[in-house]
Amino acid sequence: MRDIFRQTTRVIGGMPSISSIKPVLRNGMRALVIAVGSFSASYAYATSGGASDPGFTRFIKDFWPTARSAGISAQTYNAVFTGMQPDNDTIRLMSKQSEFVKPIWEYLDSAVSDTRVEKGRELLIEYDGVLRQIESRYGVDREAVLAIWGMETNYGGFMGRHNVIQALATLAYAAPRRTDFWRKELVTALAIVQAGHVKFSEMEGSWAGAMGHTQFMPSSWKAYSADYNGDGKRDIWTSIPDALASTAYYLKRHGWQTGKTWGYEVQLPNGFDYNLADGEKTLTLGEWQRYGIRRVNGRGFPRQSDNGILVLPAGASGPAFLMLRNFYVIKRYNNATAYALAVGHLADRIIGGGPLAGNWSKEYLPLTRSETTELQALLNQKGFSVGAADGKVGPATRRGIRAYQRSKGMVPDGHPSVVLLAHLKTGR
Repeated sequence: MRDIFRQTTRVIGGMPSISSIKPVLRNGMRALVIAVGSFSASYAYATSGGASDPGFTRFIKDFWPTARSAGISAQTYNAVFTGMQPDNDTIRLMSKQSEFVKPIWEYLDSAVSDTRVEKGRELLIEYDGVLRQIESRYGVDREAVLAIWGMETNYGGFMGRHNVIQALATLAYAAPRRTDFWRKELVTALAIVQAGHVKFSEMEGSWAGAMGHTQFMPSSWKAYSADYNGDGKRDIWTSIPDALASTAYYLKRHGWQTGKTWGYEVQLPNGFDYNLADGEKTLTLGEWQRYGIRRVNGRGFPRQSDNGILVLPAGASGPAFLMLRNFYVIKRYNNATAYALAVGHLADRIIGGGPLAGNWSKEYLPLTRSETTELQALLNQKGFSVGAADGKVGPATRRGIRAYQRSKGMVPDGHPSVVLLAHLKTGR
């Protein structure tokens, strides 16, 4: 699940929700060395050999009453925190605000690579029995579970190189925002270790505390993790069946519809009214069909009564999709359009589907935060009010873009891009 700060690479399509956070790039991460002190019968926090950050040592001491009131024992607390120092990578990454925006076509090329598709197909066979039972137990299609596993950690290939408790303690101590959130996640992580679900030394995850094969935050682990094999542990770190079952349970609890797809790639007719593609208008597939929308493969919609929302991830210059309920369930895992599209497309590819049919017009590059702010300011100056120029694209900005595009005889898709920004600057 995505890091809450969206560092190093921003994927267009929305910000992540708190319950679903994961890291993106983790180059240059250092090895984790945590000294584990001796147990104590009562709380007596000890430092080892001169802490390099006295403020962090003080934070650990002052946090003890909070942990104790949540049921954490002195024995657990001392064993975990004795000698711990802040995670320097966490501090570095939480402070880094990248302006780079990866175009969705580059994101999809990486996320749904041929290598990842082939690996997913191999694992579909290898874990056939487990996946069948998970599908039967939770009603979540196996390829969707596999696709999330592939997206989150490349099927367990990289689950992070940070100790989760050290990372969360660092964030609770040093993060400029959401301090209460990080403190609650830290207490929950301590409780997971104390209950014996994972050893402290094996509690690996991202710099922001996302854990295991499918990158649950501690609070998500508490609410949705599953004990697939009945051994009393919900081990998403070393038990692949537990991790996959936990993912399926998460999707089930958020409304997954069994046996239904996430959406359809579609073709729009000439003269289509792009005001209908606002990302919110919900119609049945039969109603969308009456607007002239067809599947790109020429087949009909299996259930015309299913509701769908028309989504154009790159505006009129890229492929179009009718997104169904399951697409938005995937977005509960990570609230980014590009992520959910990649999961759905990877799931399709794993069970034999082909590449997307539409082409991306790659000159329509997405805007950085500062470029978006500039675009909003220009729209406001030209009388197309979008509200505050804050670098965030919301409904007001899209309405302003559409109004400007209509005034210039352009396709009113409401999509911000470097081409649109250039047009605003030059008038052509």
